[in-house]
Amino acid sequence: MKPASHRPVPAPAAPGFVRIIGGLWKRSKLAVPSRPGLRPTPDRVRETLFNWLGQDLTGLRCLDAFAGSGALGFEAASRGAAQVLLCEQDPGLAAGLRANAERLKATQIKVQRGDAVAALKGAARGAWDLIFLDPPFGDDGNEALFTQALQAALPLLTLQGAIYLEAPRAWGDEELLALGLRCSKHGRAGMVHYHLLERAHA
Repeated sequence: MKPASHRPVPAPAAPGFVRIIGGLWKRSKLAVPSRPGLRPTPDRVRETLFNWLGQDLTGLRCLDAFAGSGALGFEAASRGAAQVLLCEQDPGLAAGLRANAERLKATQIKVQRGDAVAALKGAARGAWDLIFLDPPFGDDGNEALFTQALQAALPLLTLQGAIYLEAPRAWGDEELLALGLRCSKHGRAGMVHYHLLERAHA
């Protein structure tokens, strides 16, 4: 995820690299420029997520809308995703994503620099199997940004597609239903809640 544009929650700088934990590039390191508030998805959360997804993502199309370190998108590509779009507004982070993709010869990964919500609104509808949403938390929770991202992501999903959401709180059934979504899986790691969301009416 990219750093918050306004007063991010204080957090350690990115660790300098993240490690891919499964698939073709298992144990490969991804260089990550230091940015205040950057929160690469921790190894154990990624491990849980890809256990939920069944490990093998062969042929899937994945969109990582707040790419940041690229940990989620690269993990998906490592596990067989056919197409991965990484959207990142920060120019330094976007350049780092491109460099990591070139080093790994990850031809299925495309990096798009720009606003995440705008990228979601411009993406192909009904064409994405998995969308990763890890927006900046901000000190006010960035509630409007989360809602906008979820609203923009839903029309992009294939019929059986899923959204992975990281947030500073758990999203409840009623508020998700109002957006046309339901939560199939939920976990928590420290102050971070992570969810696997599906269409409420597939």
